[in-house]
Amino acid sequence: MGIIRSGFQFITGTFFGVYLAQNYNVPNIRKLADSGISIAKHIEETYRKPKKRRDDDE
Repeated sequence: MGIIRSGFQFITGTFFGVYLAQNYNVPNIRKLADSGISIAKHIEETYRKPKKRRDDDE
């Protein structure tokens, strides 16, 4: 019974997602994630602490 129930939920969710994507202006999640990652990398590079020099490297 568990396989049938989970399969039905998966298929229903898939059809609902397809319906939403076709009939509404749904944002592209991949583009949002890529822009968020690039912003996070920029912030990290801007505010990263400089590396400390060791005495034994001299």
